[in-house]
Amino acid sequence: MFFAKNKSTMVSKSDALPDNPTAIPVDALHYVSATNMVPPFVAQHQVCYFAMGCFWGAERLFWSVPGVVTTAVGYQGGYTVHPHYQQVCSGQTGHTESVLVVFDPEVISYAELLILFWENHQSTQGMRQGADQGTQYRSALYCTSAQQLSEAKASAVHYQQALVDGGSDDTITTEIDLAAPFYYAEADHQQYLAKNPQGYCGIGGSGICYLGN
Repeated sequence: MFFAKNKSTMVSKSDALPDNPTAIPVDALHYVSATNMVPPFVAQHQVCYFAMGCFWGAERLFWSVPGVVTTAVGYQGGYTVHPHYQQVCSGQTGHTESVLVVFDPEVISYAELLILFWENHQSTQGMRQGADQGTQYRSALYCTSAQQLSEAKASAVHYQQALVDGGSDDTITTEIDLAAPFYYAEADHQQYLAKNPQGYCGIGGSGICYLGN
């Protein structure tokens, strides 16, 4: 993951790589939980998306949480249809490395998932995450309803104040919007750290708690 080129300027739609004709094939079942990680999902469950830099570690964070039914990794927020990993790494598709999270709101709320998001990555670093540099590593919240979008924006305001109260003068750069199409990443990226326990994981937070210390 950390061998990607330093592509820190967002590509324009006109300069993005051309679309690919077909979707990347993936297994229907989650490697860890054996739950379905492709639609259709149970109607009572909710879907949301988190981009926190390298999607390997971010996905592991969420699949371990009670109430999260399934997860998957993919590409989101860019222009190229059905992008491939190397294309995303080039910085020429505009996509983030994103994690799809399906959760049961009777067990865990979107607000609780947002706390995990803010506390477990660096939300102020622009087009990078630690040593991983490039537009694919930018922080983003992609929402699937107006209610999620409202909660996400409010949570950013709250966490910005938490950063200030914690002594930071950095400004949150997280992209917050309604969800663009999510393109599943290649099968070997799905649940990567379960298949490769010693694999690279760049996830790490600011050390400042969402609810204060």
